[in-house]
Amino acid sequence: METIEITQVAGNTTIDKVLYTGKTHTSGGRDGVSRSSDGNLDIKLSSPGSNGAGTNPEQLFAAGWSACFIGAIGIAAAKKKVALPEGTAVDAEVDLGLTKAEYFLQARLNVSLPGLDEETARILIESAHQTCPYSKATRGNINVTINVSI
Repeated sequence: METIEITQVAGNTTIDKVLYTGKTHTSGGRDGVSRSSDGNLDIKLSSPGSNGAGTNPEQLFAAGWSACFIGAIGIAAAKKKVALPEGTAVDAEVDLGLTKAEYFLQARLNVSLPGLDEETARILIESAHQTCPYSKATRGNINVTINVSI
């Protein structure tokens, strides 16, 4: 088997030091399976809205982004010397849709910061959205709405 390298440059940032590389092997597409190289992830996949027994890429993306975003909120809070409230959470919604027969994603991050004042919540969320690698990857590429409950 021959390997062909295809490189796409999608920005002007080059990583100086790789901190972690997530590795998966997926077969069967949306109705297949995906396994991580360390064995911690071993899931069945199914198409969105189907009665399949597995999850789908949109759910996986939502889970990854929401976890990362909470971490970014924590970084922002530590810099501002603000304690994150108990109950801090992110409910991520990733839509798969069609426009003129082409597939697109859009997303909503519904952040819960119970008990924080509006100004502090806004500062933390805006900072997190600048820090989170998922937010950086989607910026300018898909529609993203962030809602905050305080």
